[in-house]
Order: sequence, then structure tokens, then C-alpha cells
Amino acid sequence: MKALILLAKAAIGFVWLVLLVNIFYPFPGVAAMALYIMTGFLLMMHGLQMLIFIGAFGDKIEMSRWEKWSILIFGIFALLDIRRKHMM
Repeated sequence: MKALILLAKAAIGFVWLVLLVNIFYPFPGVAAMALYIMTGFLLMMHGLQMLIFIGAFGDKIEMSRWEKWSILIFGIFALLDIRRKHMM
């Protein structure tokens, strides 16, 4: 399970890399606009996940600063890793 979570985090990291490259060096045509929308949506959804998780479990488990920010970056895969580390 740990290897699959690591693989999924690598895939999400690659997605973030493509989205950030698009911000600094926009892709041609409509692709840039679609990637801007995807960037905003991904940031909004992962931010919502982070706020909900910290609001629900922030006082119950001791999380490092990196674990909190990793939810914003990796989303559900960071949550699975935190669950494996703290709740099992």
C-alpha cells in the first residue's frame, strides 16, 4: 500500500509540475486556458480537503506542518498516508 501511495503522489507531483509550467510558459492555443481552469479547480478542491480534515481531526492527532501542506499538494493520497501513519 505504501508503494502505491508513493506512486500516486509522484503522479500528482507530475500533474502539478505541468500545471506550474503552464503558468510560467503557457502552452499554445486553448490548452493553456484549460490548464488554468484545472489549476484553480485542483487548488480549490485540495484546499477544501485540507480545511475539512484539519477542522475535523486537527486537535485529535498531532500532524507536522509538512503533513498539513501535503494535503494541499497531494490531496486524498496525503490523507491516506496520514491515516496509515496516525490512525492505524
